[in-house]
Amino acid sequence: MIMKPAVTDPTRRFSNRVDDYVRYRPHYPAGVLEILRAGVDLTPQMTIADIGSGTGISAGLFLGHGNPVFAVEPNREMRAAAEQLLHACPGFRSVNGTAEATTLPDATVDCIVAAQAFHWFEAERTRAEFRRILRPGGWVVLLWNTRLKDATPFLRAYEELLQKYGTDYAQVQHERIDAAALGRFYAPGFQQRVLPNAQSFDYAGLRGRLLSSSYAPGPGDPRHEPMLAALQKTFQQHQQGGRVRFEYETEIYYGHV
Repeated sequence: MIMKPAVTDPTRRFSNRVDDYVRYRPHYPAGVLEILRAGVDLTPQMTIADIGSGTGISAGLFLGHGNPVFAVEPNREMRAAAEQLLHACPGFRSVNGTAEATTLPDATVDCIVAAQAFHWFEAERTRAEFRRILRPGGWVVLLWNTRLKDATPFLRAYEELLQKYGTDYAQVQHERIDAAALGRFYAPGFQQRVLPNAQSFDYAGLRGRLLSSSYAPGPGDPRHEPMLAALQKTFQQHQQGGRVRFEYETEIYYGHV
């Protein structure tokens, strides 16, 4: 059995998963804005750089708040999806760039956001780039929707499925970014807040949520069909009323660099 290797370039990992990503990835609760209004004095007048903006999930949150947003994304397919979804929003600007080389001018933005993305960045080069594009006193906000792995029998079974079939699941989990790594990135320190978040799926939605993950083997990989068979079995064992529930903690970090 020949296993297809995982795509190691983080800027290309999601190219063939965009449709599922748009439809099935979790959004961020409105409470994020409330926390940032209190924590970083977020106002609609602040210019945001959303780094690793993907399909525009986090950019949409801030555009809805009235902020101008530079959506910086190196992946062509994901950037195109964001442009299709958000092109009519006042203040939306799509930028082909990376965290380490955003292409934005010096001292352009008041706040940088990286949602579900910082774990793909090279930290030292990113920190230097963020310092360059931030205005004096600017903020950096990191967001993650962290799936709870042990909160319910279904979530435990789903985690076991990922451990068994994922291509490089252990290597790409964002939990490897720990408090020490964040402490080195932020200076002189950072604040953390946590909010609950959740999604409810029928089987089609659960399948799409799984296939939106870069570590899920895709069609043509010998693990793909056995993985989907196991997913179907997991769904049947744990569904209630034809649905299963993902539970998350939305982690919010903010500080200066």
